[in-house]
Amino acid sequence: MSSNRTWSSDPAGRATVHAGRWLGLALLLLAAGVAPVRAAGIGDLVEINWVEQAARFFTFQDATVRYALLGSILLGLSCGLLGSFLVVRKMALVGDALSHAVLPGVALGFLWNLSKDPLAIFIGAMIAGLVGTALVSAITRTTRLKEDAALGLVLASFFAAGICLVTMIQQLPTGNKSGIDKFLFGQAAALGPDDIALMGTVTGIALVLVTLFYKELLATSFDPGFSRASGLPSRWIHHGLMLLLAAAVVIALQAVGVVLVSAMLITPAAAAYLLTDRLHRLVLLASAFGVAAGVSGAFLSFVGPSLPTGPLMVLGASFVFGLAFFFAPRHGVISRWWRRRTGAARTRRENTLKSMFHVWEAGGFRAEGVTLTELAEKRRETLEDAQRLGSALVRHELATLSGDVLYFTPAGKQRAGEIVRNHRLWELYLTNSAGMAPDHVHEDAERIEHVLGETVVRALERRLDYARVDPHGRNIPTPREIHRDAGLTDESKRRERP
Repeated sequence: MSSNRTWSSDPAGRATVHAGRWLGLALLLLAAGVAPVRAAGIGDLVEINWVEQAARFFTFQDATVRYALLGSILLGLSCGLLGSFLVVRKMALVGDALSHAVLPGVALGFLWNLSKDPLAIFIGAMIAGLVGTALVSAITRTTRLKEDAALGLVLASFFAAGICLVTMIQQLPTGNKSGIDKFLFGQAAALGPDDIALMGTVTGIALVLVTLFYKELLATSFDPGFSRASGLPSRWIHHGLMLLLAAAVVIALQAVGVVLVSAMLITPAAAAYLLTDRLHRLVLLASAFGVAAGVSGAFLSFVGPSLPTGPLMVLGASFVFGLAFFFAPRHGVISRWWRRRTGAARTRRENTLKSMFHVWEAGGFRAEGVTLTELAEKRRETLEDAQRLGSALVRHELATLSGDVLYFTPAGKQRAGEIVRNHRLWELYLTNSAGMAPDHVHEDAERIEHVLGETVVRALERRLDYARVDPHGRNIPTPREIHRDAGLTDESKRRERP
């Protein structure tokens, strides 16, 4: 067996929760005569090299592997499924508090007949979890304390009581052999047929109920006020979700333990939350991530002797979250950075095109090109800066450079006309509709001109009665003029539009 001791930091960062957890762990460490708690892996049973160990895992010839793998899949599925609703309801701390509140029930379930009867432990833990959630609700309703403070109080009190009961059990004549300590940090290798049957039953019930009441869960998760006004039993739906959540927490204890079960509830769902804005996709992704984390944890624990299964499951889920955190298409850190960078570069190119248009316009549209010197003077930049901006236009096929003269390409001339039209229309809109002074609208138009879509521009034109002059007396290019000046056919215009 491994001697790794696994510690978990507070995922919500709440001071009260942090204090409660460390209080419970301190009681555990100070208890006299208690055997050390261990997080065991399923690979401790086989002594061969890792390649043969990996091959043996996929043969599923070891009963321990089959039970641990099936249990990990069921755990990941149930936690990912129900954790999705915790994340969208902003109740992540509830899962953490509930996972710690069930520990006294686990101990009392064991004391019922002094054995690890899965059904007795399940019933005891469920009762403890429901009592804990009811106590949180009562504290919130009857005092000035907010929910986070109530959760911290319940977590600390119940977890400390659970540690004391576990200590008492281990001081019994057969306490050290009871296996009750495995509920603290988990031991997937200890899963048996009865545990798998219980996990399968709870997971199946959760799947059926979420499928049947998906619309009600969707409504109450995103718009509780509308749900109550529509006559939905929001309170009963909430209590039903808490009941399912308590059941999911209890079946996960044997594999990942009290300390880490909240991570399996929240981490897969948090990763999915970064990848989609649709609840049904979030639920599917979170369930898939939970299953993947469970399978990877079981596999790595079997391949590497002395590696604990539960913590490896959590690390697998955390790895998936890390990928989503950095690379999610819309909300990932790197994706957002790349969009900002490319957006800033596009804005610089369009501002350069607009400056070229202004020079061209000032010359009465007679000159075919704009010199780099004229561009630099217009933009109040150095000649080197103008050369760099011109090179960017050439690379994107918006202009051509002959000597020191820049010439619009058809696509570049069209985009320049569109930017100028957007700018001047928005200035006119602000002066006419918002009552702003003409000398106060330029900066706002500078920002908005790059993001106005064609549909919005057409609506602005209709609202302004197809005005031809902006507040400063300058001509507003029409789509026909832009099209004509760019020298594009209808088909090429559609093809060249950025």
